[in-house]
This record gives sequence, structure tokens and C-alpha cells, in this order.
Amino acid sequence: MKLFVTYFGAAALATASLVAHGQTAQPDLTKGAATYGQVCVACHAADGNSSIPVNPKLAQQHPEYLVKQLQEFKSGKRSNAIMTGFASMLTDEDMKNISYWAASKPATPGTSTDKALVALGERIYRGGIADRQIAACAGCHSPNGAGIPSQYPRLSGQHADYTVSQLNMFRDGSRANSIQMTQVAAKLNDKEIKAVADYIAGLR
Repeated sequence: MKLFVTYFGAAALATASLVAHGQTAQPDLTKGAATYGQVCVACHAADGNSSIPVNPKLAQQHPEYLVKQLQEFKSGKRSNAIMTGFASMLTDEDMKNISYWAASKPATPGTSTDKALVALGERIYRGGIADRQIAACAGCHSPNGAGIPSQYPRLSGQHADYTVSQLNMFRDGSRANSIQMTQVAAKLNDKEIKAVADYIAGLR
């Protein structure tokens, strides 16, 4: 019994040490830049500010959010054939290094393009739609779209086309890695989705 207790105690200490090491290990931005240049640059641009409207801007995004998305692409929890292929090549360390490197790059501002819809988008983003129990986007993503680190992603300046596609995927269930977003998107119609996306694109 004494041997078991001693062994169990040693194993617990070793596990705690590994957890602590994982929490304190610093990301390597140099390695992150190198891996990003090999794997991500073609779709997300050299500085993380994708110029392709259907591909998201990664610059200045919360690194914890990026790590989570890469892990879920790799595991299949989030479905995208292209991203699953790239994520499957990455180790956890690669994901962390890439994510923190992208987070260190300043995001370029975007612009709203549909003046007829942007006012509707602002109302939904800031106040939700009370009679349909649609929560305000600002409650989780903050009034200026900065999001909340470790919890909710930065949205400010994101391509409208990308935001529309993700809200549609949350609504139809083809993206199922956020219960909160699935519940919100399920209540939005096409016009509202487009309006919110256009407002987010110009949000600063």
C-alpha cells in the first residue's frame, strides 16, 4: 500500500509539473513566423490580413481562439476540407507559435459598403433584437469588436463575406463548434446576417 501511495504521489507530481510547464511555456514567434510562411501565407497573406474576402483576417486575433480553431479543424469538430488538411500537419506547439505570431500583427481596418444595411447591422450588433430574443453581438464581442481574450474572438474589420459565410454555417449547422453562435444565427434571416456582417467590416 505504501508503495502504491508513493507511486501515485510521484505520478501526480509529474502530471502537475507537465501541466504547469504547458501553461508557462512561451510561444516561439520566430518559429511561428516560419511555419506560418510555409502553411498559411497563401490564403491569409504575409501579415495575417487576408486580401481574399472569403478567407478571414488572422492578424490581432486572440491567440487562444486561433489555437482552439486549429485544434478543432484537426480533430474534425470544425469542418473545412482545406483547413483540416493544413491543421493535420501541425503539432500543438506549431499551433501555439503560429497563433501568437498572428496575434502580434496589427489588423488592417475594413470598411462597410452597404449604406442601406449598415444601420440595421449596427442596431443588431449593439442592441440585438429583443422581441425575438436575439442577443446583442456587443455583449460578447465588445462594442468596438475587440472581443474578450480566451473567450470570444475579435470581429473588428473582418471581411463581410467571411462573416456572412460563417453565420450561415452556424445557422444551417455545418459549423457546430459554438453552441452560443448556433443559437444566435438560427434566429437571423439573410438580410440581418448581411447587415451585421457589413457593420462588423467597418467596425473600429
